[in-house]
Amino acid sequence: MGLLGDLKDDVVGLVRDPTDEQKILVVAFAAMAVSDRYFYFNDIPFVVRTTAAVGVGFIVMFVVSYLYTGQLVPPDGNVGDDDEPEEYVDELDP
Repeated sequence: MGLLGDLKDDVVGLVRDPTDEQKILVVAFAAMAVSDRYFYFNDIPFVVRTTAAVGVGFIVMFVVSYLYTGQLVPPDGNVGDDDEPEEYVDELDP
């Protein structure tokens, strides 16, 4: 169906059975909207208002992610392996 069909499937999936990441992003988006309106009603200039709202969104996203999952960053791919030491795997390094 193309782009619109995929978008419809994504929205239906978000409403019916959201993933953990989608839940966190919805909370961050709501925090950005609320903080933008707060800054708007306090007569903060547009550039400062939008930059601050995005900053609030990122802070809320990290806090909610930590509270929801219990960790800030996902573990490396070989953390469960007891045979090998934990190391950082760079996906861009061939």
